[in-house]
This record gives sequence, C-alpha cells and structure tokens, in this order.
Amino acid sequence: MKPPTVGEFMQQFGGAYFATEGALWRTLRLLLFKPGELTRLYLAGRRKHYVLPLRLYLSISLVALLLMRISGTVNFAGVDDPAAAASLPAKPRAVQLEMGGGRAGLKDGVFFCERLPGWLCRRLQTRLDVAPQAMAQQMRAVSDRIANNWGASMFVLMPAFALGLKALYWRRRLHYTEHLVFALHLHAFWFFVLACLMVDIGAVTALGFLVIPVYGVLAMRRVYGGRWWPLLLRAALLSGVYLALMAVTIAVVALIALLA
Repeated sequence: MKPPTVGEFMQQFGGAYFATEGALWRTLRLLLFKPGELTRLYLAGRRKHYVLPLRLYLSISLVALLLMRISGTVNFAGVDDPAAAASLPAKPRAVQLEMGGGRAGLKDGVFFCERLPGWLCRRLQTRLDVAPQAMAQQMRAVSDRIANNWGASMFVLMPAFALGLKALYWRRRLHYTEHLVFALHLHAFWFFVLACLMVDIGAVTALGFLVIPVYGVLAMRRVYGGRWWPLLLRAALLSGVYLALMAVTIAVVALIALLA
C-alpha cells in the first residue's frame, strides 16, 4: 500500500475543517449572526460541534494580524528609487509623539523633547532627526514590529477584559474562566471585523465601527441577561475602562516598536 500523499492529507484536513457543515462554519454562523449564542451554548456544555474558544480566537486573530501587517506597512513611494528618494524633502517638518505628560517630535524640522527622561529623548532623536530615506525605512520596521507585538499584547488586554466582567457581575457567582470564554468569543468577532476593515472601503469602515459596540451589548444581553439599563451602564463602564487600557497599551507597544 502506498503511503498517503501530502495532497491527501490536505484534502482530509479541508474536508473536516472547512466543509459546509463542518465545525468551523457552524461556529462562524453563530459567532457572526447570533451575538453571545456561542458562549451560551459552550457554558451550557454543548461544545462538541463547535470550535473551542481559544482555538477560534487564535485562528481569527492570526488572519487579522497578518492582514494588518500586510496592509498597515508604511510605504513611501519612491523610497527604493534613489532618484525619487533624492527628491524627497531634506527632513519632515512636523512630527509629534505624546507619551503621558511628555512629548517629543519635530517642529519646523528641529527636534524637541519635553518632560521626558534624557535617555528617552536621546533615543527618540536618533529615530526622528534623520534623513527622509532613513526615516522611511525605520517607519516600515516600526509598523512591522507593532503588528508583531500587538497579538502578544492582546493576551494581557483580553484577560483584563474578563476580569472587568468578573467585577461587574460578581453577584452572579460565575467563575473567571466563564467570563474568559465570553471575552474570547467577543474578541474573535472584533478581530473578524478588523480583518474586514482592512478592505478600506468607506461604507464598510463606518458599518464596522457601528457593529462593534452593538454586537457587544447584544452578546452581553444574551449571556448575562438582566434589564437593559443596568446592562447598558455596565457596558459603558467596561468600555470606558477597556478603551483607556487599550490606549495605554497601544502607546507602550508603539514606543517599544519605535525604540527597538
């Protein structure tokens, strides 16, 4: 008997994982069109026919981050063309980075740094006060590093999101891991929307930013129940804290990428 070929392995994998009635498509149908239902079924013990929460999140986030890296890389037209690069301005005239109470950047082509440690000012100056060709290359590298680090940073943000749910619903006596399952499913949906936003169509972008909060509220309603007003208050509080934490994380990731 001949050993199985790579093609046969791929066919078996595709048939099991991507079949119309396979676990992936059943899971995606619930995730996309019935907010919170996937979490509710999982917590009720109906897990056999659906992709597990962590695997689902990793699969979707991996695709979204890959698309972010491809489409988000800074591309300066003509940088790789010496003749075109020579025609670029000697130096960008205005760049500003704000970090906590301090800021740094270029003003009228001159580097400035205020209310930041000296070592950080010196490091930022080596990144910003350079020729346009060098800055273009650095910005492309920074874009790649941000995409690489963002996936890892989500493993800090998402558990924090679940912890916020645990605090808001502490009277429900739910285990932390049950809130984490909801967080995994919700973030998987958010990453799916992010992947769609990479298309960069105005109507799609506007719809995406509208869908994200509406989906979150509907998912919370299905999983946690309760009256609408307390639910909306909890969602608003959690969103405010989470967005603030995300802003800090983005700033830290960007700073690490810039200084690396």
